[in-house]
Amino acid sequence: MMTTTGTTDGVHRGLTVRARITALVALLVTVALAGAGLIVYIVESERIERATGREVEQELNEFNKLSGAMDDAEPGIGTREVLREFLRRNVPDDDELLVAWVGDEPDAWFPDRPIVDDPEFRAAVEPLIAESGTVYLDTPDGELRIRSQPVTGDVDGALLVGTYLAEDRAELLSTMRTYAITAGISALLITIAAGWSAGRLLRPLRTLRHTAEEISGTDLSRRIPEATRDDGSPTRRDDVTALTHTVNGMLDRLESAFTGQRQFLDDAGHELRTPLTVLRGHLELLDSDDPAEVEETRALLVDEVDRMARLVGDLILLAKSDRPDFISLAEVDPADLVAGVLAKARALGERRWVLDDVGGTFLGPVLLDEQRITQALLQLADNAVKHTDAGTEIGIGTEVVGGTVRYWVRDAGRGVPEADRERIFERFGRSRVAAGDEGFGLGLSIVAAIATAHGGRAYVTDPPPRLGGDRGACFVLELPAVRPFNTPENVVGKP
Repeated sequence: MMTTTGTTDGVHRGLTVRARITALVALLVTVALAGAGLIVYIVESERIERATGREVEQELNEFNKLSGAMDDAEPGIGTREVLREFLRRNVPDDDELLVAWVGDEPDAWFPDRPIVDDPEFRAAVEPLIAESGTVYLDTPDGELRIRSQPVTGDVDGALLVGTYLAEDRAELLSTMRTYAITAGISALLITIAAGWSAGRLLRPLRTLRHTAEEISGTDLSRRIPEATRDDGSPTRRDDVTALTHTVNGMLDRLESAFTGQRQFLDDAGHELRTPLTVLRGHLELLDSDDPAEVEETRALLVDEVDRMARLVGDLILLAKSDRPDFISLAEVDPADLVAGVLAKARALGERRWVLDDVGGTFLGPVLLDEQRITQALLQLADNAVKHTDAGTEIGIGTEVVGGTVRYWVRDAGRGVPEADRERIFERFGRSRVAAGDEGFGLGLSIVAAIATAHGGRAYVTDPPPRLGGDRGACFVLELPAVRPFNTPENVVGKP
């Protein structure tokens, strides 16, 4: 039978990020310090070997000088006399051994060490008597390095210079032990500092996790705390701070989206409740045996179904406005688009339709979704018809100024109160309702969604005096004038 350790959901919980960072730092520091110690040990060992070799070479050079001087002073002097004279004049270091070898055995040595009588010593140095060389020998006092300098004369002999390496190596080992202790304490302190630093750096991430756990579908108001100055700027700029700011921005967008969605559903449910209530009430009261009442109820229900269909269609359109494929950009001439909208708008009502001429000449097309802009302008035109009387002037126009293209629909009706000019662009937001207006308050929100999808905005203002009239309302679509192939943004003439 298999068992799973870890959390209750069967997922094994490994080391935390802080623990992994601390362990990695500890490993890297340990490897670095150990590697540095090994390099120091190798370098120092070679240095000791070279220093020992130089000392031996110095002894041999002094012996050669003495041998030559004695031979010049007394030609034919014997080998034994030269070797003994050298031992008499030289005092070896504590870790040195000088041996005068004459014939087949040692003749004299200093200091007095029992190793000279050891058969292993004699067997090791016999090959060096006739030919200079170096040999290493393990002794009770440690490793012994022996170097020979052969001497020819009445009797074959050699000067043997031995060096005990244990003392120098013991000093090196003592130094390395001190280094190891120091390195171990340093590694421990660095590991502790790394763990503290990692915990401090990752604290916002832990706060992020706790905040995410506390966020629910009904409360999206929680945010990750950010340390800021009095002017609102962050106290530090690093990756964690940037992540915190980004996540808070994401939570702002999520809260806005969820709030909008909740409001959207509430508003849609409220608007659908009325026609559904009407349908249910008439169906419950319908006398199926009365043909006239059946026909009257059928006509009424069909009308309500049509209203519901329009409402659902508008809601679906608003829901699609957040999708990337809501608009399809193409090259559009602003003046041609307005002329086409004006021709279509004439069928909306008996009004005096005019094309506003601002005195400008447009240079080239801009990138827009012609169908969506046409839809928005016709919606504004229909809205103007609802709030004006027959024969009233309604103007449609456009202009491009710098990097902005503006479309507008103005009328000479009752206008829009200042307090309602923002609310009417919200879903189901309405101002004063004209008689016979059975709309749902979604038309202007669709216009605003089309403008937002183009990266612009929709708003209402008073008609400028240059467009004629000092009363009514002017609904404006203000969009970025994105030109194809980076053509110059320009308008000839004063608008």
